[in-house]
Amino acid sequence: MNLELIQVRLRECIKNSNYTQKEIALAIGVSPQTLSKYMRKNIFPALDTLAKLCNFLDVKSDYILGLCDY
Repeated sequence: MNLELIQVRLRECIKNSNYTQKEIALAIGVSPQTLSKYMRKNIFPALDTLAKLCNFLDVKSDYILGLCDY
């Protein structure tokens, strides 16, 4: 796992979604500032938060984690 790759993929998936960061944060139970930190700081979401995020964005966690390219 490479944190930089995870951040890039999170940003990509959020950008490609039809939701704002605020809407996503509300849906997964974190503040918009926390969601921003996941994408830009050396902070990784808790596993349950990552699962909620992947579920909400309809993306596989393996993709976010850099374990696959699709």
